[in-house]
This record gives sequence, C-alpha cells and structure tokens, in this order.
Amino acid sequence: MSQSKPVVLIAEELSPATVEALGPDFEIRSADGANRSELLAAIADVDAILVRSATQVDAEAIAAAKNLKVIARAGVGLDNVDIKSATQAGVMVVNAPTSNVISAAELTVGHIVAASRNIAAASASLKAGEWKRSKYTGVELFEKTAGIIGLGRIGALVAARLQGFGMNVVAFDPYVTPARAQQLGVKLLGLDELLGTADFITIHMPRTPETTGMISTEQFAKMKPSAFVFNVARGGLIDEDALFEAVSSKTIAGAGIDVFVKEPATDVRFIGLDNVTVTPHLGASTEEAQEKAGIAVAKSVRLALAGELVPDAVNVAGGVIDENVRPGIPLAEKLGRIFSALASGERLESVELNVAGEIAVKDVTSLKLAALKGVFTDVVSDQVSYVNAPVLAEQRGVETRLTTTEVSEDYRNVLTVSGALASGEQLSVAGTLTGPKQIQKLVGVFGQEVEIPLSEHLLVLRYADRPGVIGTLGRALGEAEVNIAGMQVSRAGQGGEAVAVVTIDGALPEGVLTAVAAAVDATTAREINLEG
Repeated sequence: MSQSKPVVLIAEELSPATVEALGPDFEIRSADGANRSELLAAIADVDAILVRSATQVDAEAIAAAKNLKVIARAGVGLDNVDIKSATQAGVMVVNAPTSNVISAAELTVGHIVAASRNIAAASASLKAGEWKRSKYTGVELFEKTAGIIGLGRIGALVAARLQGFGMNVVAFDPYVTPARAQQLGVKLLGLDELLGTADFITIHMPRTPETTGMISTEQFAKMKPSAFVFNVARGGLIDEDALFEAVSSKTIAGAGIDVFVKEPATDVRFIGLDNVTVTPHLGASTEEAQEKAGIAVAKSVRLALAGELVPDAVNVAGGVIDENVRPGIPLAEKLGRIFSALASGERLESVELNVAGEIAVKDVTSLKLAALKGVFTDVVSDQVSYVNAPVLAEQRGVETRLTTTEVSEDYRNVLTVSGALASGEQLSVAGTLTGPKQIQKLVGVFGQEVEIPLSEHLLVLRYADRPGVIGTLGRALGEAEVNIAGMQVSRAGQGGEAVAVVTIDGALPEGVLTAVAAAVDATTAREINLEG
C-alpha cells in the first residue's frame, strides 16, 4: 500500500507557476484563508499552508493544524504569521524575501517620478475636463539629492536606478559599512543630516518598535520645504497624522505612499491631498514578483517536507547553506541520534557540536541545528524539526554549543557530537564524509578511534580488552541468526577498555542485545536504529 501524499493547502490565489513548482508529489487543496471558519476546518490535517497577506496564521490556526510542518508566505512580510507560536509547535515559517525587490524598487522610482512631475494630480485634472499646464509645473530629478533611509536590497536597487537620472544619492543605515556604501556610489550621512539635505527621501526599513513612526513631526521639521517623502516599505514607518499636517502646512512639498498602518486604507486623511500620490500596496503587485514569490515558497515547501534545511526559513538560523557544508547536514543529524542512543535515556546536561577541518571557516550553524534535531528525534514525543530543536534543548535546560577548528589531522572534515550526562559521564561520537561519493563514516565513539561506514542498524559495545571477545561476539550474533555486515574494534591500550562497532542488516530480535552483552561481559551495549 502506497503512502499518501503530503497535503499542501493554498489559502489564497497564487501564481499558476506555484502549483507547477510544487510538482506531482503533493495533494493540493484550496481554501479561502480570509474566511476564518473555512481556514480552521481546512488546516486541520495539512502538512503545509501557502498564504499571502489576507490569511491570519495565528496561534489558534497553528493549534488547529495537527500535522502542520511549514507555513509559507508568498511574499516578504510576515505580519500575518505568529512566528513564536509556529516555532514552539515545531512549524517552519518561510517567505520569499527577494521575490519583490525589483518590483518594489521600480514602484519607488515610479512614485518619485510621479511626484516630481505631478503626474497623478495632472492626470486627474485633465480627466475632469481641466487644462492647467502652469499649475502642474514640476522639477527635474537631474542633480537633485535622493536620501535613502535603509540601504538593504531594495534601497540599493533604488540607489542604482536614481543614479541613472543623474541624482546625487545619500543614505542613512547604521548597519552598512562605508566600504559597502562606496561600492554602491552612495554617501553615508546621519539621519538628521540626510533629512536636511535630501530633495527626495525614501524609506526602506523593516517595521519594528524602533522604526515605527521614525519619520514624524520632528523629522518633517528638519526637511526642506521643497522635499518629498516616500514609503513603499511598511505602513507606519511614517506617522500618518504627522504627514497630513506636514503636507497641509507646506512644511514639505508632498509625498508618495504605497503602504498604510491599516489596510485596506480608504479613510486616511492625506489620501485626499493633491500633492500626495497613493497606491494600494502595489509594491509586490507585478506578474513577475508574484510568480517569483510563488515559485520560491513552493521550492521551500518541497525542501521542508523532505526534512531538509530551508535557506529562506525565518525561524531557523540560516541563510544560504554553503555547498561544502550541505552534505554534512544528514551526517550531523545521524551523529546526534547515535549520541542519544548511547546516552540511553539519561538526562542530558550539555551538547556540543565541534566542526573540524576545511569547512570550519564556513557558516556551519546548520550543522548544529541538524545535530540537535538528531539528539531529540528519538527521545521526545513532540515532532522534532530544525525549527524547534533549539527550543526543546532550552526547555530541558540543555546547554548547547558550536565550536570550530580548521585543524583536522586524519580527515578533511570531522563532525563530533559530545556532551555531558546528569551522571557526570562524558559521551562523544564523531563522523566524516569520504571519497567522491561522500560516504558517511563513523570515526569515533566514546573517545576511541574507529572507521566504519554508517548503516541504519548498529551495535556499540564497551568491554575489557581480552582474547576471544570478538569470536564470542560473532558466535552470539550468529546463534541469533543476525548477520554482521561490518565490524570495527578499537582499544585504549592493551588490556584496557575496548569499543566494538558492528553494522548489521536489520533490527535485533527481542532479547538478543541482552544476551550478546552478557556473552562478552560488556559494560555498555547499545543498539542504534537510524531508520526513519
């Protein structure tokens, strides 16, 4: 009997390319996400939900979704997703952070051009039967100063496009280095200096408690009377009441606004002013942006439901995973599971992932997440994901660390999961990838060196080194009709503690592990099952 396909709920109208990008491996359902009762009923048994801005995926919706693994927002903002609740539930949240950057930048420039030449007001006047050329005399952009608040992806694109008009571009962004600004051909200024210098001011900041209302009465007073301000980023960055007063009193010349505190916005006071150009949140409303967003989140959903890390996940430490790091993710997860199996249910005090070798200079945060996911996969009843694994560790008081070193004497790269148990015992397990096929190998257990390809079924035994143990071990497994696929034995020294790692073809029959442990007088005997 074939397994049922994962279920993906599309809660809002998305580009047809979105469904095409998902492919045939999923059951696709549709619902009206803005209809609360319909949403709560539809989300109950789905594995993923795709939304835009109209669907509120809050704590109630997340609690109603018993199988939910990923929430995908086909766009940039995540105001409609309760990220904290999703994280606690082990649900990955993804968006499409770069899908609309060109569209938003172009709309910003459109607003600036429209304001400089009074395009919207002149169009409305002419359609009303008026011919008032002198009333709508504008200004050139050439050699004017554009002030960009927030020099991120969109801000940088706006800068490049305005430079094409021959404008001087200055910017305020406390997180951008002078070298980066120089690369973009932009001069960095303090906020107050920018406000007093620029002829056209556009804001491209995220909405946070610190940035909400950052352009208000005090800031308008510092601008030129001929200045225009623009917001195509997030509603509320510019104080709406203060903007109305500033434009009405001619403190500034005008504005272009695409985003509002409350949307749909139909009763905002400044909308009726002739020298304010408004659009109904069109920053991402291009065919290209919608298609890019849909395809991007569809790819993320595929990765998430396949159990892989997703670069665009917002509640997972990430970013783009280096191609040299990515093969280590499944290895790190398996090492975490082996570590937990060796701990055999004893309470963990700490877990550390050490990354040694060439990849240590890369961003290896993803490997730590994978290791933690492995550590908790077989020991907690909750669904464990890359998202909530750090939360599970924190809830249980388990200290987690990531350490790196470029020194690896025997292998190009080695991953070691180690930690302390409540009893005070220290455990460690190490692995590597070898050869062109990147074969996963176990290279260390309990601090002893081994080298054996990883399999789904392993036995790990600790015992006092003495003659005849290996024969006894083989005989005990043979009598239980357990086939040995491979074996590695390591010892601390003659007559000291020895470790045997045995790969077998399947799970041990009941009682065999106990019998084998007794036969070799093992101090530790663990069966490790990495299936699933």
